[in-house]
Amino acid sequence: MKLIGDILVIIGSIFLLLGGLGVLRMPDTFNRLQAGTKATTLGAMSVLLGIGFWHLNWMGKIIIFILFIVFTNPISSHILIRTTYLIGNRDNLKVDENEEKK
Repeated sequence: MKLIGDILVIIGSIFLLLGGLGVLRMPDTFNRLQAGTKATTLGAMSVLLGIGFWHLNWMGKIIIFILFIVFTNPISSHILIRTTYLIGNRDNLKVDENEEKK
């Protein structure tokens, strides 16, 4: 079980690192938040599952934490993106001009 926990923690750490790099490298706010949210959700879930495999008696609490992350990360990112869009921060946003003509 410790080996599975180690592998999950390493995978989760890699996803968290890639999420951080995605936030730095993406060109606009919308892509940055997309990259950060998706990668950090999966990374945090993997790290928590790895800790759960290290300490099996904590697994019930960790499943509750994972469910909390699964529900709150997408909702919070949606609220941030919607607010950013509504206040007019559309820097470097690529819009298909043909879509507006239809």
